[in-house]
Amino acid sequence: MKRDIIGVSACLLGINCKYNGSNNLNLDVVDYIKGKEVVLICPEVFGGLTTPRIPSEIQANGKILNEEGLDVTENFDKGKQITLELLKKNNCKYVILKDGSPSCGYRKIYDGSFTNKKIIGQGVTTGYLIKNEIDIIDLKT
Repeated sequence: MKRDIIGVSACLLGINCKYNGSNNLNLDVVDYIKGKEVVLICPEVFGGLTTPRIPSEIQANGKILNEEGLDVTENFDKGKQITLELLKKNNCKYVILKDGSPSCGYRKIYDGSFTNKKIIGQGVTTGYLIKNEIDIIDLKT
């Protein structure tokens, strides 16, 4: 019997790839993936952004700017494409993502004002994965 392979936001498994250089270790995710094959993903790193990096948020016009006003949309677009290629190459049909991120948010994202306000929405990678038939496993991350 073939097992499902799951893509997982690397920060949720303790990899220090978060914008501030730390991680979002989530023990519920660690427990969920025990005995399963996983592919670690970080679209922002895949897109060429450094760790640590200046925080970025999606703006009302769809562009992604960092807190200093630099347009990093191209990095996010590259990251979402590399993420999908990696998932497809590994036959992943499911992902566990870090909610809130401008890449991986799947229920809420920051509103673009850099004031810590969240709105209902999806990160750019999440939307791209869903359009390409990758399902989100919601563990309330």
